[in-house]
Amino acid sequence: MPVVAQDIRVLPEELKVEAIGSARASTSAEIYAETDGRVTSVLFAAGDFVRNGQPLIRLDAREERLAVEAARVQVREADQLLGRYRRIEDTGALSESQIEAGETALASARVALEQAQTALADRTVRAPFSGHVGLTEIDTGDRVNDQTPITQLDQRGTLFVDFPAPEAVFNALRPGQVVQVTPFSDPSRTIDARVVTTDSRISQESRDFIVRTAIPNKDDRLRPGMSFRVVFTRAGEARPVVPEEAIVWGGEGSHLFVIRESRAVRVPVTITSRREGSVFVDGALRRSDRVIVEGVQKVRDGQEIRLVRGGGPDRQQVRLRNQEASAAPSASSTDDE
Repeated sequence: MPVVAQDIRVLPEELKVEAIGSARASTSAEIYAETDGRVTSVLFAAGDFVRNGQPLIRLDAREERLAVEAARVQVREADQLLGRYRRIEDTGALSESQIEAGETALASARVALEQAQTALADRTVRAPFSGHVGLTEIDTGDRVNDQTPITQLDQRGTLFVDFPAPEAVFNALRPGQVVQVTPFSDPSRTIDARVVTTDSRISQESRDFIVRTAIPNKDDRLRPGMSFRVVFTRAGEARPVVPEEAIVWGGEGSHLFVIRESRAVRVPVTITSRREGSVFVDGALRRSDRVIVEGVQKVRDGQEIRLVRGGGPDRQQVRLRNQEASAAPSASSTDDE
């Protein structure tokens, strides 16, 4: 049986993972007031960039200011009293316990002043870090408490893109690895995302784990909450590669024929993946085997084989002629064809 065969190639299998990821800000916080009260001023608008410590809203603080003034008066009185005690300490007119009581009163007054100042500071809600603020439903005159959300603050110079990955690639995705992400809002743009960390466990329900990657956002074109298409490719186990036309399907599954000692030998195989007209297979193949790629449908196991050529077209000499010459064929021109 004349056939065409070619050598078996062994290449690393390519494992490609695609997933949908969601973006979040590198630092994000939901802003609440420390205490309840009436809003006297809202100092930001949605989309503003605010600095760390910048005031966002102010609450009515009249009582707190009075408490601070009262605490300062108590500190001055306690300090003056202790000063008088110190001046007559050497005369023996005061006991040691009276002086200690004066020192304790001054320390207590100072603590009360710090508490009053803290309560006054809590009447102003400030940004805990620099970033962009979102929408707010708070207006001047509203009453808020520590359960009322004021706004969302995001630091989005760098975004995290989290996506689920199958457990088969758990050991391949490590910090420092790079994957490609494409925002659905701009499909023409591909971004290199660096793996920051991975979840410490595999989900028992979905058999996957969460991977966190970081992407730059210096142009501020991306936003937290956006979705991304994530593609990750890595080299897998080295496997034999054969052309798709070499695969024969039968009642027992797929197989191919190899040439051993000038005879066809049937080898059952399992297709593990495909790539551009070739298939990666798993089976009892040898590196020295030559797989039959043409004439395989007529081959039977154990049949003697005559190799026509070893794969790939042979070079042939051809001669072109014009249409007039082809209209009057001669014996020599027919032979040239």
